[in-house]
Amino acid sequence: MARSRYVYTCNQCGYESSKWNGKCPSCGAWNSFEEELADNTPASGKTASQSAPDLSDNILELDEIGADSDVRYDTGVGELNRVLGGGLVKGSLVLLGGEPGIGKSTILLQICQFLGEEHSVLYVSGEESARQIKLRAQRLGVDTENLYILTATDAEAVAATISSSSPDIAIIDSIQTMSIGRIASSPGSLTQVRECTNLFMHTAKNLEIPVIIVGHVNKDGAIAGPKVMEHIVDAVLYFEGERHQSYRLLRAVKNRFGSTNEIGVFEMLDKGLREVENPSQMLLAGRPHNVSGTCVACVMEGSRPILAEVQALASKTSYSAPRRMTTGFDFNRLSIIIAVLEKRLGIFMGSLDVYLNIVGGFRLDEPAGDLPVAMSLYSGIMDKEIDEDLVAFGEIGLGGEIRSVPHIAQRIREAERMGFGKCVVPKQSMGAIDPKDYGIEIIPAANLKQAFSVIK
Repeated sequence: MARSRYVYTCNQCGYESSKWNGKCPSCGAWNSFEEELADNTPASGKTASQSAPDLSDNILELDEIGADSDVRYDTGVGELNRVLGGGLVKGSLVLLGGEPGIGKSTILLQICQFLGEEHSVLYVSGEESARQIKLRAQRLGVDTENLYILTATDAEAVAATISSSSPDIAIIDSIQTMSIGRIASSPGSLTQVRECTNLFMHTAKNLEIPVIIVGHVNKDGAIAGPKVMEHIVDAVLYFEGERHQSYRLLRAVKNRFGSTNEIGVFEMLDKGLREVENPSQMLLAGRPHNVSGTCVACVMEGSRPILAEVQALASKTSYSAPRRMTTGFDFNRLSIIIAVLEKRLGIFMGSLDVYLNIVGGFRLDEPAGDLPVAMSLYSGIMDKEIDEDLVAFGEIGLGGEIRSVPHIAQRIREAERMGFGKCVVPKQSMGAIDPKDYGIEIIPAANLKQAFSVIK
């Protein structure tokens, strides 16, 4: 029986099938199968193995491989260097994703100004003309002579140009506009994105040139294209932020050369993105005074402690079932905290709508944010104000206990540096610190009742 010329591939996970399916059996996505030409590689493994070259001469011992000290390029942007793990690694392939207009092309053009002082940079654009890039460069103040612009969408031609011109850094904006002529599918399809990424990956590794590629996001917020694209690259960076706010967060989802816990904070201005070296001050700006339902949390983003304001509002519901809404906090985690407050403290919230907001577009993903959320809820329900100079952090257990969290010393130092006078900490963590070493009142709490006792 002859093999079909076409194959159906899921554009979410890359699963292949000989026939169309409404639901992908691998990832469960609906209406995600796209028709593509089948790969004509020989099915016989014997033929493929006989034609494959012998690579035994290319085997190297670990001691024979050199390790240069200048393996990273300084981008000139401290927040970007932090997320990358210290700089841009030679021969690496970095994927930068984010919503349209979030600032991806802006920050890449800005780092070209610093990199262009000592290195040559090739900026390949498949979306904008050279004149449009020139106008944006003038607005951002980018005038380096070592920045070269290429407008093209043929991935093979771009890879050949990179090989022949040998720039120090290459930027591809964006991967969804690139295509390979011998592949029948349209640009941006699963096959095109995957093969173009593979092509640029081999170019980066063979020439020891760092390549940054820009990726668009779909309606779910993930980088458009198959997940396998994220497996190919060395680092995946996401730009996050609310469109109506000027602050942007740069987060590493994957990084083979550094930590994925670090974040970079930027502010979008008329002349481009500006680094925010003190995110705590930014997130606490404009705090309301003498208002119940607000508490300051201290969470760790990698090695950086950050203070953020938690706001909670509880009001009598007009619906048959009360509403629960969160912004910047896990909804399921909020449900657990509400259940603990009802069971352990007798605070009934079955007839109250609960709204929780983390100010500034920040997200509290760490368990240490449980205690400030519970304190803000208690403050809002009882209409009792929390002292403006109080910071809290700790994880809440189902028994109402407050469990210890790591990096307690760094958190207290950050609160002290920002001028706070009181800090509610888990009692179990007191063994790791000496309260006499800090110029701030440290209040240990073993359970929620002890923590709520400071709210008067």
